[in-house]
Amino acid sequence: MVTAITVLVIACPCALGLATPISIMVGIGKAAEQGILIRSGEALQRARKVTTVVFDKTGTVTEGQPRVTAIEPVSGWEASTLLGLAAGLETGSEHALAEAIVAEARERAIDPARVTGFEALAGYGVEGELDGRKLLLGNAALMRTRAIDVGALLPRYETHAGKGQSSVFLAVDEVLAGMVTIADPVKADSAAAIARLKSRGLRLVLLTGDARATARAVAQAVGIEEYHAEVLPDGKAAHVAALQAEGEVVAMVGDGINDAPVLARADVGFALGTGTDVAIESADVTLMGGSLHGVADAIAISHATVRNIWQNLFGALVYNSLGIPIAAGALYPLTGMLLNPMIAGAAMALSSVTVVSNANRLRRFKPGRGAA
Repeated sequence: MVTAITVLVIACPCALGLATPISIMVGIGKAAEQGILIRSGEALQRARKVTTVVFDKTGTVTEGQPRVTAIEPVSGWEASTLLGLAAGLETGSEHALAEAIVAEARERAIDPARVTGFEALAGYGVEGELDGRKLLLGNAALMRTRAIDVGALLPRYETHAGKGQSSVFLAVDEVLAGMVTIADPVKADSAAAIARLKSRGLRLVLLTGDARATARAVAQAVGIEEYHAEVLPDGKAAHVAALQAEGEVVAMVGDGINDAPVLARADVGFALGTGTDVAIESADVTLMGGSLHGVADAIAISHATVRNIWQNLFGALVYNSLGIPIAAGALYPLTGMLLNPMIAGAAMALSSVTVVSNANRLRRFKPGRGAA
């Protein structure tokens, strides 16, 4: 009877039951201290398996606070008229570039045109009507699909793109009226954060709807070798699906409405807290700040948490593997000793304390900005 009770007490799997949840709880708490909100323990554990990180450009790698740097009308148009029409079209849009155009018109005391029939063309631009005239504002791809000749401004467009600036064309009744250029500077710490991710051996990809030259300039500025330009919102999801088909475990980092589908599609979605509510709702992880260091921190915390879980499981299993035979009387033929049930109870409690203490070591973990 004594032996049976002793085995029952020492075999109680309290430590095994605590090994995983206590580490995950501490890991999620540690992430929260760093401004990283993780939705679930599954997302925390999955982050350590990430092999590829895909970035949106505007508002993610860049500041997301663009400003108009140039307004270039074609012959027969004035800059103020061009800006008024563009602002009228963009008033109904929530895109960061649209907000920059509206803000510029406000600064110049130019009233936005009263555009009707507004329609957002995802990945291309916007369109509407003014006094029966059709207005179209968007990227070069949109102009190509509508067969609008932008040759008069193409050299200037390419010059701006080479500097990492984005330009949108305005067409009135299918005829080019001018171009508005917006600059969105790269975040000061984006290059350092991306260097941390590269040092972990991760594959990094930039996806953007901007022109190829703009994408190349931004990618080079932050140290990303692989980039894809003029990608439509549904195209981003297709790119992620293609990477997953190659066997990659993909993390997506974005902040906009257009990023919501691909954030949900990725194995781990990272949304910036400075972004839209839709993006945040679709992601597994929310970075309360706008810094990409949060991605590197989250992955580092994930590795530390899973390592801590394995330590706990190993300790609990070794304890049970050694303790149960002793409690069952393995030493009795040699020493005539049986383990007292009270000692077994103390040992069982001690194993739980050991697991909890080891998990709490995570509280001292520091992801380390500027280091992998």
